[in-house]
Order: sequence, then structure tokens, then C-alpha cells
Amino acid sequence: MLAYLIRRIGQSALVLLIVGLVAFAMFRFVGDPIDNMLGQERTQEDIDRLRGQLGLDQPFAVQYFRFLENAAQGNFGVSYRQGRPVSDILLERAPATLELAAVSGFLAIAMGIALGVFTAIRRNGFTANFIMSASLIGVSLPTFLIGILLIYIFSVELGWLPSFGRGETVRIGNWTTGFLTETGLKALVLPSITLGLYQMTLIMRLVRSEMLEVLRQDYIRFARARGLRDRVVNFRHALKNTMMPVITVIGLQLGSIIAFAIITETVFQWPGVGLLFINAIQFVDIPVMAAYLMLISVMFVGINLIVDILYFLIDPRLRADRAGAH
Repeated sequence: MLAYLIRRIGQSALVLLIVGLVAFAMFRFVGDPIDNMLGQERTQEDIDRLRGQLGLDQPFAVQYFRFLENAAQGNFGVSYRQGRPVSDILLERAPATLELAAVSGFLAIAMGIALGVFTAIRRNGFTANFIMSASLIGVSLPTFLIGILLIYIFSVELGWLPSFGRGETVRIGNWTTGFLTETGLKALVLPSITLGLYQMTLIMRLVRSEMLEVLRQDYIRFARARGLRDRVVNFRHALKNTMMPVITVIGLQLGSIIAFAIITETVFQWPGVGLLFINAIQFVDIPVMAAYLMLISVMFVGINLIVDILYFLIDPRLRADRAGAH
């Protein structure tokens, strides 16, 4: 187990280094931040002085390794646009994105598993077929279009929910939350559904497919022949074995929720790190863009590492394979 963990951590660190290198290299082609930071009356002396202050006159390798060294210490530099430490800006925006991702992830996992189990057990029923047909909407329609449709129906036509913003928030220490206010909870509804709908339909269809496969196994027939109730067979035996491959997909989808929050936050003008990243691209704010992509990479790699460890602990076949290899 220890050797497996060390190897996975080493692979994760290598992935982060490669992602950081690719991201940092791409930003050199986005544009020159000096053009946005200095006015039209700038002189070459002003350009050279600012470039030296920002460290942009250094070779690429020096800039990259300096960025990695500072990032490891939680220092992502100073925003070219706002003139403030990037870490402070991210801490201000992170609560909005994390709360949106948490609600979306909960809805996607809970509803996806529940509907997947229901459509597998009642696979020939009208309701199950209707749910499967309706799930094609979540798979086929792009996220921004789903968000616009929800805004049109529930904000413009019905006037039930707000169409943009986070609503009223409450500060608890360094954390701001909308869970404790009515407007904050209402503001969460549409963006969380928009962000989690694709992941929910994907999880639902995967759970249904895996459970149908498990229900055809011999040990399930044997359990039914023993006279066990359907609830025991479906949930204690079938669902438990169904969740083994689903865990990996759920882990990937949790990372996707945070990464794809960019589109949802833009549609609903949600004040999170995704919207911050879009604004940073417009102003060529390289420190903010680099910090955002590194954080997303850390979340993806961290979630995948946790999923791999859980999969190793849950599935006895993997432990047996490892023991047999030694």
C-alpha cells in the first residue's frame, strides 16, 4: 500500500509540473500585459522599467521555475490588472465557486445515483423510459444554452429566481456564504442545476448500465432463489458492486464541475474564480491565469489520487493483484 501511494504521489507531482509548464508557455502567446498596463503615451523607458519590475525580462525557464517556487509557498505574484496579491483575490472569490461546486456536486451524485438505480430496477416502466429520454437533454445541450433556458423560464417568464449574482451573503471569518440568506439560497438554484445537470445525467446513465449488468450475474439470481427480498438484493448486493466503477467517474466529474464552472459563472455573472479567469484573459493578467490553472490542476490531480486510493481500498481484487505481484 505504501509503495502504491508513493508511486501515485510521484505521478501526480509529474503531472502538475507538466501542466504548469504547458500553461505557462501558452500564456506567452495570449498577449503582452504591458500594453494593457501602460497608457498610449508610454515611452520605451517606461516599458523596460515595468518589464523589469514584473520579471518579464528574464528567460522563460527562470520565470517558470520562479513561478513554481513561489506557488509552492502560496505566492502567485501580483495581479497585473488589480495590483493586489493574486492569493488574496483567489481567497475572496473561492467561497462562491466552492459553494456552487458543492451544491452542484451533491445534486449530481445524489440524483444521478437515485435515478440510475430507479431506471435500472424499473427499466420497462413508462417513468423510467421518460427519464432516460429526458436525460438526453442534459447530455446533448451545451451548458450555456441550458443556463439561458433556465433564466428565460424561471427568471424572465415566471420571476421566481434571480438571473444573476450571488445574492446577499454573510461573512463568517474569512469565508462568505450565501447559505444563510434567502436571496443567497435562491441565487444558487439555477447555476447549480446548470452546472450539475450534465454530470448528473452521465452518472445516472452509468449507474443504470452497470446495475443492469450486475443484475444479470449468477450470484444475483442465487440471492433471489434464496428468497431474499428485492430491496435487499437490489441495494445490498447489486448496488454495492455497481458502485465500484462508478466511483472513478464520480471523482472525475467532481473535478469537471470546478473546471467547467467558468461557463456557468459567466452566464449567471457568478462572482467566483471562473469569472475571474475570464476577466483575466481579457486583460492578459498572466499571474491570475496561471494561478487559476494550477489550482484546477491540483484539484483534479488530488481528486484522482483520492479516488485511486479509495478504489484500491474498496476493491479486494486490486489488493490481491498487488500481493500476488510481490
